[in-house]
Amino acid sequence: MAAPKKGRRPSGQGKPGRALALILIAMVALTGGMFFSGHTTPRLGIDLAGGTSITLEAKNEPGKPNAINKTNMDTAVGIIERRVNGLGVSEAEVQTQGDRNIIVNIPKGTNEKQAREQVGTTAQLYFRPVLTMSAGKPTPDPSSSPSPDASKSPDASKSPEDKPKAGNGDEKSTPTASPTTQGRAVTDGLKADPTPSPSESGKGEAGKGDEKPSATETPKPDAATKKLQEQFTALDCTKKDQRVQTAQGVKSSEPMVGCGKNAVGQWDKYILGPAEVAGKDVDEAKAVINDRGQWIVTMKFNSKGADKFSKITTQLKTQQSPQNQFGIVLDGEVVSAPSVSETLSKSAEISGSFNQESAQELANILSYGALPLSFQEQSVTSVTAALGGEQLKAGLIAGAIGLALVVVYLVVYYRGLSLIALLSLLASGILTYTLMSLLGPAIGFALNLPAVCGAIVAIGITADSFIVYFERVRDEVREGRSLRPAVERAWPRARRTILVSDFVSFLAAAVLFIVTVGKVQGFAFTLGLTTLLDVVVVFLFTKPLMTLLARRKFFANGHPWSGLDPKRLGAKPPLRRSRTRRVPGSLDPKEA
Repeated sequence: MAAPKKGRRPSGQGKPGRALALILIAMVALTGGMFFSGHTTPRLGIDLAGGTSITLEAKNEPGKPNAINKTNMDTAVGIIERRVNGLGVSEAEVQTQGDRNIIVNIPKGTNEKQAREQVGTTAQLYFRPVLTMSAGKPTPDPSSSPSPDASKSPDASKSPEDKPKAGNGDEKSTPTASPTTQGRAVTDGLKADPTPSPSESGKGEAGKGDEKPSATETPKPDAATKKLQEQFTALDCTKKDQRVQTAQGVKSSEPMVGCGKNAVGQWDKYILGPAEVAGKDVDEAKAVINDRGQWIVTMKFNSKGADKFSKITTQLKTQQSPQNQFGIVLDGEVVSAPSVSETLSKSAEISGSFNQESAQELANILSYGALPLSFQEQSVTSVTAALGGEQLKAGLIAGAIGLALVVVYLVVYYRGLSLIALLSLLASGILTYTLMSLLGPAIGFALNLPAVCGAIVAIGITADSFIVYFERVRDEVREGRSLRPAVERAWPRARRTILVSDFVSFLAAAVLFIVTVGKVQGFAFTLGLTTLLDVVVVFLFTKPLMTLLARRKFFANGHPWSGLDPKRLGAKPPLRRSRTRRVPGSLDPKEA
């Protein structure tokens, strides 16, 4: 038998210290990240933290029997999510259930009455003319400006060059709106007939420039206009609470201030005139690709909406930017503000820097204005924090009992080997807890009661992996091998069994997560996460730790309390047959 080459390690030995160092570094990093971020506890779901669960049932409007479909329901979910987020709720869940129900789960700390009013009513979509606009930050006080020159005033043209536009005319650049001109723009825009003021149209029309006010002359606004200007000046669209407050209590016949994101993701703020066209006047909106390969949004109006839209676009096309724009306002937020360069009536298209996703989103929003669906509140369930605390306490007690039984079994049956199992369970618990705490703010994961059940089930799955490996090692010892080669020979077979078992568990969790909705997904997600962590712990912690402890005399010599005592396991020494050289012609000893 050839001796192994000098310097070559036996197969499977590897460097266990490196694997242990790697997983310990990961544990320290995750724990440090948890404390550094301030999220030291997992985010609790509505059934544990308390809150309100609202069930809405979709109803067909008269004359629209086939309105309840997946597209319309998904659009409704998107609008309700936008509304709930507008309440300052960051942990709400909005999802469909079946083909006609929408479930809205809102955690505690939210005004239940306001939430029910928001999610249960039809979205308000309006087309409002833009009177003025600027960047989303508060406008500096004109008196504090070093110079009244317009070139040094706040820039209102923060919107990108590819600003959406309606129609097929040439796009116009947006000039800056200085503080001295904002008042005149708002005052002129609030007139009954929003035609260009002499100061703005004198350059482009002959015979109307005889009486031109000076550049610094600003008409005295009335009290309502002054209040609107003050709101616009102080508005900071980067703050969520201010964006929400701008649309509260504003009627469609009144002007308003509003916020909207431009194509580069920055906030712009607007002063918008009274609504000229309502969303219910939109018959159809689609995201399509035009002849130039660009994504655009097409709109079609009903007869009533076509007349209104024709009138407003006829007025807007003669204005200078930004007063040639109309804001598409959904629940008080400007979702788009295309410019107008020609009269449009029954149909229009909005072009700009769209991709497929943004074009489809705008088309869905426009379609929702005429969505032939209404929602009826079916049930409202309030979960108090006390009830959620009791459920969590019961779940933790059940988990503690299950863990205690596993520990007792390991100690009684495996004795010294139970130390490896308990340390592995501790490592798995640290990884699971830190990941759950970090996944809450990262992806919105919430620990609900089914998720707690998934974590309890994972204790058994993790312990099962240790048992498979320990039994393989003990089988090798029963065959008469010493501990160190037994640990290495048992690993390939145990590894294969563990991977197959964990793959089946992970596949079941993945299928359950995909085909279910609501709280059951929490169970599936936790089960899948802990199954993956089981593989990591067994490969990077349990196996290397077993390799290191097999070098200790306590385990290597088979101490009675090590769990690897050959006598207790019924091991037999390997059979050794002596070979005698037979002389030709002599009798075999068995034949004598």
